Amino acid sequence: MSTIDLQVEGMSCGSCVKRVTQALQPLPGVSAVEVDLPSGRVKVSGELVQGGDPLVAALAGAGYPAKLVTDPSISSAASQPKNAGCHSGGTGGCGCR
Repeated sequence: MSTIDLQVEGMSCGSCVKRVTQALQPLPGVSAVEVDLPSGRVKVSGELVQGGDPLVAALAGAGYPAKLVTDPSISSAASQPKNAGCHSGGTGGCGCR
């Protein structure tokens, strides 16, 4: 089993957490998704033989741009302005304001 850490932009509420989880859970090899809303971090565990690219693509399709975290000790981007998801004004995210 492997774990991939992602930094996800635009999450600001429980509905965002649900949408991110729903975007990742059905992907092949994913067995668990843990979302830390305040930090914007998502930890995906499973038999992730295709790496993180399918995870990033699924999140982008759901309206939540993400990038792989190569160093888990890097501080979160939670203090950065929201430019995706709920507060992007786009079609992604839950639309709460």
